[in-house]
Amino acid sequence: MSTIICGVLAAGVLSGGPPAAATAERAEVPAEFGSDWHDPVTAAPPVRRPEGVPSCEVTVVRAQFRDFTPYRGAYTPPDGCGSRWSAVVLRLDGRVEGRQYDRLGHLAIGGVEVFRTSTPQPSPDGIAWSVEKDVTRYGDTLRRPQPVEMLIGNVVDDTHTGVIDVTVTLTFHAARGAAEPDPATTPDRVVPLGAAGTLTTPRNTERILAEVHATGSGGGCEEYWYLTVPTGAPYSCTADGGPHREVRISVDGRTAGIAAPFPTVWTGGWSNPFLWYVIPGPRALDAAPVVYDLTPFAGLLNDGRPHRVEVSVAGVPAGRPGWSTPTNLLLWQDEGRAVVTGALTRHEDGGPDGESLHTPGSPHRLDTTAAHRLTVAGYVDTSHGRVTTTVTRALAHTSVHRWGDGENPDALDATWTDHETVTAGGTTTRTRRTYTMDGETTLGEGDRLRTVLSLGDRVHTVSARGGRTLSWSRLDDTYAGDATYTTGVPRDRRHAVGTSTERYRLHGSAGCHDRTLATAQGTVTEDRRRC
Repeated sequence: MSTIICGVLAAGVLSGGPPAAATAERAEVPAEFGSDWHDPVTAAPPVRRPEGVPSCEVTVVRAQFRDFTPYRGAYTPPDGCGSRWSAVVLRLDGRVEGRQYDRLGHLAIGGVEVFRTSTPQPSPDGIAWSVEKDVTRYGDTLRRPQPVEMLIGNVVDDTHTGVIDVTVTLTFHAARGAAEPDPATTPDRVVPLGAAGTLTTPRNTERILAEVHATGSGGGCEEYWYLTVPTGAPYSCTADGGPHREVRISVDGRTAGIAAPFPTVWTGGWSNPFLWYVIPGPRALDAAPVVYDLTPFAGLLNDGRPHRVEVSVAGVPAGRPGWSTPTNLLLWQDEGRAVVTGALTRHEDGGPDGESLHTPGSPHRLDTTAAHRLTVAGYVDTSHGRVTTTVTRALAHTSVHRWGDGENPDALDATWTDHETVTAGGTTTRTRRTYTMDGETTLGEGDRLRTVLSLGDRVHTVSARGGRTLSWSRLDDTYAGDATYTTGVPRDRRHAVGTSTERYRLHGSAGCHDRTLATAQGTVTEDRRRC
C-alpha cells in the first residue's frame, strides 16, 4: 500500500439498490460533490426468482453495528413453503448516515458462511442500499433451526458517527411443478470446515466442492496485496515474493486445488472514496467465494476417517494479518449405495513459477510474472456406474507497478487469469476467468489527489458433451472511475469531483443482461439497458 493510500485512506461505496428505469432522466449535475449523493447502485442483474409458486420470508438479522460485537440470533425454517425450495434469496437492507469508513461483514447460519459483503461510506444526510444473493445451495443448512451470527466490525466515536443499521431476510420459493431445485447445483450436505481443519464425509459421497471466502482486508498491506513489492525495494508494503498471491486447498498435505484470488477493491480503495460513493467495484457488494472441485479425492475421503483439509494463501509474509478463508464443503450423496469407493489416479503439480524484478529509478518499476498448473483425477464407483473426474487448473499473473519518490505517482497495470477444465462422466466444463486492474494515483498541486482506475471481471463458461454444447455463459463486468479531491482539509472543503461508469454484460444460454450506469459528482447521469 502506497504512502498516499496510507495517508488518506477513506471508505467507499457498496451498492445493491432496486433496479432503476430503463433510461435515467437527465439529472442536473452539480459542479462538485455536496453533502448528499445518490444511493448506491450497481449494473448487476437482480437475482432470478421462480414465478407462480408460493413464497415465504424469514428475517434472520435485525441489528445496528456500532463496534466489534457480533449479532447472535436464531433461525427457524419457514412455514408454508415446504422443506425443499426452488430458490432461496438472501437480501440485505442497510442504512447509515454521518461519517464512517467502509467495513467488511459476514453472515453465518449454522456455522456455514453464506454471505460476505462490504458497506458503503455514507453522506452526511444518509444513504440506503440493498444487496441480494442466491443462497439456494445452502438448503441443507436451512432445513433445520440454526444459530445465526453476523458481524460488521465498526467504530463509532465523535468523528466516525455512522451506525450501520442492517436487516437481512431470506425469501423461500416453494418447489412445485416446473420450479424444482437443480440437483446439479444443490448439494445434499453443506459442512463448514471448523477450526480443527478436518473433514469426515458421509461414506456414500460421490461429488465434493469446496468454497472458500478468501478476502484480503483490514486496512493493512494485504488489503492492497497486488501493490506489494519485494523486500528491499523502497515501498511501504513489502513481501519476500512480491505481489503474487494464490489461494490453495490441500487434502492430507497434498495440494488439491489452486486459484487466483479476485483483486477486490473494497469500497474505500485506492485512496479515493469519491470513486465508489454511487457505483462500487466488481464483487465489492458480494464477495463471491473461490470454488474448487475436490471430487477426484472422494474415494480417498470416503473411508470413514477424518482427513485434514487446509486452506492457505501463498505469498503472504509469515505473521502478517489480513486474510480470511472461511470454508464450506458441499457434498452430493449416492442414494443408491451406502458406501461409494474410488481412488485418486492422477496428481500432477507443476509447482508455482515466476518472479518479481525491481528496476530502481524515477519512477521505480516492478515487473511480476507468475504461473501454476495443477491436474488431479480420480474415480468413484457409484450405483449408476464408475464416474471419473479430471480437474485441470492453470493460473497466470502479469503486472507492472510503477511508483515515484514518496510513492507519488503510484500506478499498477495487472492481469490475472484462472483457467479451469473439469471433465466428469463425459461432460466437460471449461471456465476461463480474467481479472484486470489498471490505475494510477497522483498527489498534485494544491494537495489535489486524483485517482484514475479501471477494473474488469470476465468469466466465460462452456459445458459440452459429445461435441454438443449443453450450456454457456459470458460475463463482462467493467468499471471505470476518475475522481479528484483536496486532501488534508475538512470534508466540506474537499471540492471533490468524480465520474464513474459500470457496464455489466451477461450473455448465455440462460438469457441476456446488459446494463450501463454512469455518474458524475454523485448523480446518476445514465442508466441504459440493451437486452
